[in-house]
Amino acid sequence: MLSQCRSPFTTNMIIFLSGSINSGKTTIAQLLKKEFPRSAHIEVDVLHDMVEWMPLDDAIPLNLKNALSLTNNFIEEELDIIISYPLSKAEYEFFNQSLPLDIQRFFFTLNPRLDYALTNRGSRELTGWEIERIKYHYETGINDPGFGIVLDTTMHSPEDTVNEILYYIEQREIRYKMED
Repeated sequence: MLSQCRSPFTTNMIIFLSGSINSGKTTIAQLLKKEFPRSAHIEVDVLHDMVEWMPLDDAIPLNLKNALSLTNNFIEEELDIIISYPLSKAEYEFFNQSLPLDIQRFFFTLNPRLDYALTNRGSRELTGWEIERIKYHYETGINDPGFGIVLDTTMHSPEDTVNEILYYIEQREIRYKMED
């Protein structure tokens, strides 16, 4: 389907999924992996588990550098990459400046309403720390960062969100073919 529509300029692409805690990044990443079978999912927060003794503010730069290293390894293997992490503008610029220029990249921010993000959904029970972190993300603009495509996912199913992401990717692919 979509993979047949690939740009001749690249062999793979990177899909960034940003948004607050509990915005659906991991769920959407898992569904996107089904759409792109030769893909790898880098969940940046999981990288912190390797150095869980390190305070979060100290670990974030290391986690991002490790995510970039993994991304470059997957690029060498010609895999599509899905990265989930609540990106700030500075982190967006870090990735944009550090990645090869010929790799297509898509930045999507999942932005449900705050009241929705603060609710327990499915089997996930939010901790007090997560609730405070979600509020912090919304106060600092992680949910609407000023780059990429921001999707209000409040009333969308995960499948609806994936279909919207695929639509945007497909539109860019069509533009590349038209420029060819």
